[in-house]
Amino acid sequence: MLKPVRRASIALALTLPLLAAASPQQAPSPVVSSGFTFSTAPYPQVHASTIVETRTGTILAAWFGGTKERNPDVEIYVARYDGGVWQPAVSVASGVQPDGSRLPAWNPVLFQPKSGPLTLFYKIGPSPQQWWGMVITSTDDGRTWSKPRRLPDGILGPIKNKPVELADGSWLSPSSTEKEGNHWALHFERSADQGQTWRASAPIESPEGIDAIQPSILFRKDGRLQAVARTREGVLASSWSKDGGRSWSVLSAIDLPNPNSGTDAVTLADGRQLIVYNHSAHSMGRSSKGFRYPINVAVSDDGERWHKLLTLESKPRGAGYAYPAVIQARDGRVHITYTWDRKRIRHIVLDPARLPRGTAADADAVTGP
Repeated sequence: MLKPVRRASIALALTLPLLAAASPQQAPSPVVSSGFTFSTAPYPQVHASTIVETRTGTILAAWFGGTKERNPDVEIYVARYDGGVWQPAVSVASGVQPDGSRLPAWNPVLFQPKSGPLTLFYKIGPSPQQWWGMVITSTDDGRTWSKPRRLPDGILGPIKNKPVELADGSWLSPSSTEKEGNHWALHFERSADQGQTWRASAPIESPEGIDAIQPSILFRKDGRLQAVARTREGVLASSWSKDGGRSWSVLSAIDLPNPNSGTDAVTLADGRQLIVYNHSAHSMGRSSKGFRYPINVAVSDDGERWHKLLTLESKPRGAGYAYPAVIQARDGRVHITYTWDRKRIRHIVLDPARLPRGTAADADAVTGP
């Protein structure tokens, strides 16, 4: 049962107005292109994509693939977007152990710092309660990779979404735990020496009892940071930091629903915040899966009031559309990837200048197979 204060705050957040009436024909579609990162693959299931732009302007994506999630044959695959075409993905990491046994690989996260090599974080372990963090690096835009290195005990790395680089050069990694007993909590991991050493923050307090994981980090013009995360409570949750991610406010609900499914967000060059998420409150409660459709884009000017502007896909389909990743490239375009029915990875490119300012009617963007 939800505590009364939590139920009240969530109800209030979800009743805030999200959009006003307008015709989607009034402006060109913000969708520049839509396709898949592959047409066929040597594995039946894929999930948990990540996307990055390297310093040379190359777009790369990664995901895990195998028989199914948690299966020991699941590995991490990386693909290159070359000339508007995705090249075949290659395996770059697996859970093969020194004794020859295998464990599943999970949740790759690509990160390109301003200096230093391209970095790929991922997890190895039998379950999210027992996994540990791993990292590999590349100095040639992902063509070759270093030997895997295990992160220090107590450091998991970014759980699903990309780290950010702060003004002082520190890396801030959005992380979380799913502990035995099924308790979820957010924390953040900070490195002042480009990933050589790390320090983890205390878990974010949640006096309303909101269980949250998989945060994204956003920047505000006043210097604050905002974390937005997935929850079990049918709504997204948020926390704020005034000291560069060293400490965070208590978790509270924001005015977007969440069916217990992953999200990702990015601060655009024009200062707006953009999030990709499943606009549904049909959560399966403490189950790991809700109704993962439709998948949508919302924008906010202040990180507090969000406006759903675009539906990427809405047709119910098998395992749905889940676990988005989003970046803004140097040319201003927004790249989004997400799991499509656990069979493929969808890739969509948006022109954010075509996203309406303020509130606007939602418009369908993708209706293909």
